[in-house]
Amino acid sequence: MPDRRYRVLAIASHPVQYSAPLFRLMAQHPQLDFRVAYCSLRGAEAGHDPEFGRSVKWDIPLLDLYPWTHVPNRGSGSESFFGLYNPGLWKLIREGHFDAALCYTGYVRATFWISYFAAKLSHTAFLFGADTITLSPLDGRKWKRPVKRLLWPALFRLADQVVVPSSGTRDLMLSLGIPEKRITLTPYVVDNNWWLAQSARVDRESIRASWGAAKSDVVTLFCAKLQPWKRPHDLLEAFSKATRSDALLVFAGEGPLRTSLELEAVKLGIADRVRFLGFVNQTQLPAIYTAADLMVLPSVYDAFGVVVNEAMLCGCAVVASDHVGAARDLIAHGHTGFVYQCGDIDALARILAQALGDRHALHQIGRAARHRLESWSPRDNVEGTVQAIATAVLRLQLSTAPEARSLSVPRDLSE
Repeated sequence: MPDRRYRVLAIASHPVQYSAPLFRLMAQHPQLDFRVAYCSLRGAEAGHDPEFGRSVKWDIPLLDLYPWTHVPNRGSGSESFFGLYNPGLWKLIREGHFDAALCYTGYVRATFWISYFAAKLSHTAFLFGADTITLSPLDGRKWKRPVKRLLWPALFRLADQVVVPSSGTRDLMLSLGIPEKRITLTPYVVDNNWWLAQSARVDRESIRASWGAAKSDVVTLFCAKLQPWKRPHDLLEAFSKATRSDALLVFAGEGPLRTSLELEAVKLGIADRVRFLGFVNQTQLPAIYTAADLMVLPSVYDAFGVVVNEAMLCGCAVVASDHVGAARDLIAHGHTGFVYQCGDIDALARILAQALGDRHALHQIGRAARHRLESWSPRDNVEGTVQAIATAVLRLQLSTAPEARSLSVPRDLSE
């Protein structure tokens, strides 16, 4: 990698608890002159989250220790093309003399295209990617899949380098014909050091006692929004089938399925062994993961699922469906966790019965899971990002230099 310093602008829709630690590391990196442009301050400021059904403001600092600016959103704020419309980015990018722009807003927003065309006219390398591992849309509209198959190869070739957070997304890009050399893996991570430190401070028995769990009880956890695609009802039914008198099921999260889950727990006759904690803010999560013995993520769609990272760092073994992106990169079945076919409730029940029946083995899996995260860290993400920036800037320089016609451009950069 060339020994030079790159002036970089990251364009983000809003502050996110997972991105802030990465932005801090990028701001400290010797090869980056780094700043962030936020298209809104939702998350750092209190705002209504329709999926949680309440006002949400994260209780950790999201805007500290890295340079950022707020570019006002002139759009509606809705989930539409003009919901995110930040015309101020045009001037910022055109006059900013950036070597590269990292765009973290989706291509279905006007802001993405403002950023793209401003970067192209400014000879600024433009990097973007996706986090999905499938062409199948979350909303189930089947017509979208062939449209994506047709249009996405051209879309992602617009990037001077495609950045992906998982091996599943990398393989999806390869299947679309994007050359391997145009793709860089920047692992989907959380702040490992923070989670390890917070978990070490937890009074595990006190948290478990607040749930009404005896010392001998085994606790299964669901930690996500109570949304249909997370399939929390699958876990409730599997827990009922793997019934144990010494088992407790805890739901941490809020959403539209809460009432139906509460009613179903009564119908199944297990309401006395099920707890609903509601919305849990960031600083409370390490205690919940650490107090649990096993976390289950049964989603039919989870591009990655960073709750898997969080639980593993807290020494909590994880069961994930094969539709969860993290299952492929982080879970070795029977060693660092368990994987089952999404929707197979009987298979999930068998895993629960096996795992909850051997607490010593479960503890060993939790330790192995924590060890796995040592090589899936924020530092790995940042180094991957710097590598992607360097590659993108060089590719752009080779393609736009006046003497480019006479240059023999390396094949891995010209593809």
